[in-house]
Amino acid sequence: MSDARLQNSSDSAVNGPDPAVSGPAHADSEEFGRPGWAVVIPVKPAARGKSRLAIPGVDRQALARAIALDTIAAVAACEVVRQVVVVGDDGGLALEAAGIRGLRFVPEPSPGGLNPAIAAGVAAVDERTPRAALLGDLPALRPADLAAALREARGLARAVVADADGTGTTLLTAAPAIPWTSAFGEGSFAKHLALGAAALSVTDASTLRHDVDTVAQLDAARALGLGPRTAALLAAHPA
Repeated sequence: MSDARLQNSSDSAVNGPDPAVSGPAHADSEEFGRPGWAVVIPVKPAARGKSRLAIPGVDRQALARAIALDTIAAVAACEVVRQVVVVGDDGGLALEAAGIRGLRFVPEPSPGGLNPAIAAGVAAVDERTPRAALLGDLPALRPADLAAALREARGLARAVVADADGTGTTLLTAAPAIPWTSAFGEGSFAKHLALGAAALSVTDASTLRHDVDTVAQLDAARALGLGPRTAALLAAHPA
């Protein structure tokens, strides 16, 4: 898929207006005179995503795409984020993301995989910019929770946020000019610590820690408040 700059559309939300549509654009924003963050989000094609997330009556592909879109929209609405790079080859996702400001799409490299995909996204970003990689399955993510973590990561060469289980990683950061390296996958939090990343003081209650791969994790995210697309899809199938 070729790079795309996607523009605005109106998108009503179950929990209020989509902040990435109705809120301020951050494509050229700076915080205290410093460049904002570039955030890379790897997303599998919806046909292959969320294979463990089976909910009766809910189309798994539609759910996977809704989760990714809510994550992307929350990142785009974050006040300290300057650029959002989505890595993947899901054309349907790109079309549905047309209402989210300031996105850039980068094709998934071959051979693929989570870490090569993130590396491809990072390579598309100016190395003088602070960079972060965020999982694309955080449907309850609030922009303020991401902003708090990225502010804490300022000044650190590398930083990491654990998932709710404490073993995986939801967010990894690198300061400007720091070479990018990542070890997403099983036991990634410990691996990122071993690579020199500092653990950020993000509490268990933060929406930044609640990625979703299973029904139990989706229930936990629902308790925090799902993004509008995921909430609307599930509301249509209350069982």
